[in-house]
Amino acid sequence: MTLHIFNPEHDIALAYDNKYFTPPHAGRQMRHDLDYLPVLWAKDGDYILVENVNSARIHARRFMSYGQQVHFINSDNIEQIIDEVTEVMPWGWDSAIKFQLEQLGIKANVLPTDERLSAIRELSNREYASQVLRELRELLDEDILIGESFCARNVAELTSLLEKIDKAVIKAPWSSSGRGVRYIDTMIDPAILNWANNVIKQQGSIMVEPYYNKVKDFGMEFIADKDGVHYVGLSVFHTMNGAYIGNSLEKEEVKQELLSTYITIPVLNNIAQTLETLLSKQLTGIYYGALGVDMMIVANGSRGDVVFKLHPLVEINLRRTMGHVALSLSNKKSFQHKMMRIDNDGSHYHLHILNKDR
Repeated sequence: MTLHIFNPEHDIALAYDNKYFTPPHAGRQMRHDLDYLPVLWAKDGDYILVENVNSARIHARRFMSYGQQVHFINSDNIEQIIDEVTEVMPWGWDSAIKFQLEQLGIKANVLPTDERLSAIRELSNREYASQVLRELRELLDEDILIGESFCARNVAELTSLLEKIDKAVIKAPWSSSGRGVRYIDTMIDPAILNWANNVIKQQGSIMVEPYYNKVKDFGMEFIADKDGVHYVGLSVFHTMNGAYIGNSLEKEEVKQELLSTYITIPVLNNIAQTLETLLSKQLTGIYYGALGVDMMIVANGSRGDVVFKLHPLVEINLRRTMGHVALSLSNKKSFQHKMMRIDNDGSHYHLHILNKDR
């Protein structure tokens, strides 16, 4: 039996790398409000760890298939099923979630070792994504592809890189959406330089990328198992100021058709297959579970002479993503041709399924 946990604070926990990490209020609130989400991918007989069992049942009811036998359990009662747990599947693996599970009595043989956790964290570093981006572009050699990323290990290297790039984006190696990112127009101001210096001191480096004129966000979702990494579907999502807003719920062919305005379907398929190979090379034996690769369509060139290009690897998320949530929802006919949104009403987070005209 698999025990599922929704821990959306995972990205921030990775950055802190401390088993005693306490997430900010927003992370705790999202985990509390949406802890039932694994009902979308859990199998019959699985358990989902939630704070309030009755509340989780009520919220999950609209997403459950008739007769689906998924169970909810809280930390007070988890000892009743500990001997039945053969696998643990959190949203993402980090030292904090492992420690929380140990405190609940989950056995060591179903948890990753500290060495494997450390390897997962290193592969979650944006420097690894930069390496895969280089390899991907070298292997594909497609004119439509764009994108590069550089690592600076001190302020001198950072300023040297910025002198060569007109508009730039600098990113902390580990951070959650939007939080560890700063935009630089032509000159870096003292406040951003101070922030960058602190990031380098805390995380050992900082990533530097050219700024691209984004037209559309999308991603590719994968599953890693003992045999390698396997493509499972496209994710067409929407962001605001770098933060996730929602996903389109469509069949694969509809999403392909939507993106074919900018890029051909054979190129998309080629990228998916090449990423399977590149990611399998590093992840097999270390990371198991869901992961996603964020991409974007960009407008390149001057006004009147704009061409669309594809940035094939903006981020690698070694965790389950909202794109995976959307894929699970898209399998249900009643949710297709709609929009999945995560909203906050000022006090609580809600998952909404909306008609696309809203």
